[in-house]
Amino acid sequence: MSKNALATRVAVTAVALGAITTAASAADFDWKKFQGKTVTFLANNNPVSAALLTYKADFEKLTGITLKVDGYQEQQMRQRLVTVMNAHSDEVDVFMSLPSREGEQFAAAGWYGDLSAMSKSEAAADYDLAGLSRALLKAATFNGKLTSMPMNIEGPILYYRTDILKKCGVEPPKTIKEVEAAAEKIKACDSAITPFVSRGLKPAVAYTFSNMLHNIGGSYMADGKSNLCSPKGKEALDTYSRLLRDYGPPGVVNYSFQQISALYRTGRAAMSFESSNELRTMMEGGERLKDTGLAPFPAGEAGQVPTAIGWGMAVSAFSKQPDAAWYFVQWATSPDIQKRMAVQGIAPPRPAVANDPEYRKWIDEQPVRQQWQAALDVLASRGSSEVGYPIAANPESRDFIGQAVQDLILKQKTLDQACADADKGLDALIAQK
Repeated sequence: MSKNALATRVAVTAVALGAITTAASAADFDWKKFQGKTVTFLANNNPVSAALLTYKADFEKLTGITLKVDGYQEQQMRQRLVTVMNAHSDEVDVFMSLPSREGEQFAAAGWYGDLSAMSKSEAAADYDLAGLSRALLKAATFNGKLTSMPMNIEGPILYYRTDILKKCGVEPPKTIKEVEAAAEKIKACDSAITPFVSRGLKPAVAYTFSNMLHNIGGSYMADGKSNLCSPKGKEALDTYSRLLRDYGPPGVVNYSFQQISALYRTGRAAMSFESSNELRTMMEGGERLKDTGLAPFPAGEAGQVPTAIGWGMAVSAFSKQPDAAWYFVQWATSPDIQKRMAVQGIAPPRPAVANDPEYRKWIDEQPVRQQWQAALDVLASRGSSEVGYPIAANPESRDFIGQAVQDLILKQKTLDQACADADKGLDALIAQK
């Protein structure tokens, strides 16, 4: 994106925020306005939606709206969404979206309702849209249209077993090279433990790989072309795939967050590079509370450039009841609900919630939560939202990245072959504009 385009996007977003803030100052708000309606929510069955839907009954009681939840695992959810949207169907009113992944593509296809317009006249006084992360709001704004409201802020972080590292004489790694050295020592020390695990499933790889690429100093594009075959790109591909091939679990090419969290929670992994959202899942049962350390992914030559993104709540452009759908969106992303979700381990996209005394008390109850928040502070201050290629075909670009990594894990191609094949396919995607 050019500097002029970025400046225009930021300026338009600021205007939209001003209009919404004015609307939010209205003294009265009728939460029962759409009583008797049914809103269908297409949810990704991840920790964010799980925390939100804990309070489903509260929404229905407050509004008189029936919330119908259509929930799937992530890949199935995306397939369902594409099917519904391509048909211009009104079966879905609200859906979860990752602006960093499909935002530009979905906006170009006309799939998002315009939340800027919806919220000008229908915002509760305490909604405080200006209190949401400006960076996440900007990331969800395309051609002047605000396409989703932030539900959380997240990124991959390193979970590690302090007891295993101590037993094997390993210090918590501070650099990428130290991650590999630690994995090698753990493998020799305890053959029953998986030294290192991260995402190997093709469409899921970019989420964690991007962090390593940026830390090493690489970039996805240079001079309008794919850059995976650059020295830094090849170093990132080689390092990431080697860690999973030499120190990961069997079948790691099928691993995404569900398998990784289960492996770590049950005590079978020493180091796990996975989403900050998975704190609640990994700590479930309490076995890992006292032997886990957390940190942003260790530095490379470019330092620490963590991935920082957030799920958004979007209204379908084809919903026949966008106003009722917006009521659900603003309730789900309100300060009150995000405060309640925060104490379930969902990092709030509102600085005021992150500094709330009740939330800080929850953080201080466990050292692992304190380390989690410290890692999130680094994500918020240094993070990059570039996950995959910054093009409309971003989702497709992630498959090429994942394929290159899998080819190296499985030793099906040399490093030069893997990056060259990926660059060829990616250059064709980039040329599509």
